[in-house]
Amino acid sequence: MPPTPTLPARRAQRRLAADAGLLAVAACFALPLAWVVLSSLDTDADLRVKAPSGITLGNFDAVLTPEITFRPLLNSLILCGGGTALTVVCAALAAYPLSRFSSRLNRPFLLTILFATCLPITAIMVPVYALFVQVNLIDTMQGTIFFFAASQLPFAVWLMKNFMDGVPRELEEAAWTDGASSLQSLLRIVLPLMGPGVAVVTVFSFVLMWGNFFVPFMLLLTPDQMPAAVSINEFFGNRGTVVYGQLAAFSVIYSTPVLALYVLVSRKLGGGFALGGAVKG
Repeated sequence: MPPTPTLPARRAQRRLAADAGLLAVAACFALPLAWVVLSSLDTDADLRVKAPSGITLGNFDAVLTPEITFRPLLNSLILCGGGTALTVVCAALAAYPLSRFSSRLNRPFLLTILFATCLPITAIMVPVYALFVQVNLIDTMQGTIFFFAASQLPFAVWLMKNFMDGVPRELEEAAWTDGASSLQSLLRIVLPLMGPGVAVVTVFSFVLMWGNFFVPFMLLLTPDQMPAAVSINEFFGNRGTVVYGQLAAFSVIYSTPVLALYVLVSRKLGGGFALGGAVKG
């Protein structure tokens, strides 16, 4: 009869199994990324993940034109940047009374907006399209920005409210004693202290808008206004023909703004609430 494994041996086996599972999951994400990077430098790229048969920057030269890359990226920055800024501002203003003032309607309201995040975007696009036609917002950048913000706002309010609950109310009460208004305490005390929360909402909103294909495809009609999420479809030609090298090069460039945003807010994401001993028992 084989000996029973000791407790350290069982823990080592479990750790080994967990590491193997994590490596398998990591491989599922790493392989597509490896294909994008390698194919962008390959002179003969295809769907296989392989070392480049010949390293070249010709794929980047082919896509770095105003029509293919620069104008769509600028449109994406305008749409997603404007939508993200509007979402963060509105979420902060909506979450503040939910966090600071008690009401029997707070919980039903939060559950309602949480339910709104579960609605598929395809289910509401038909009435939204009809509404935008009536109010002359179809094929406009500002209309698309408004819809981007509206679609992300429910979950952004939920997140912002939870982060705001972590800021001690005593700090605001001290500011109110000194004559500050609720808006001043929000701008000068609450938001600076919940920097990680604002960073999370910003990154979350921007990333979801940046990768959204369906909304601008439906609401924008002029080719010059199309963002990069829609213009990437141009690399897929008729009868399944795809220029894989240029598609991979465009994908590398397309992901750069999201990586840059994460680098900019990484310190906020890694930090805690900067209370700095302001509240003492």
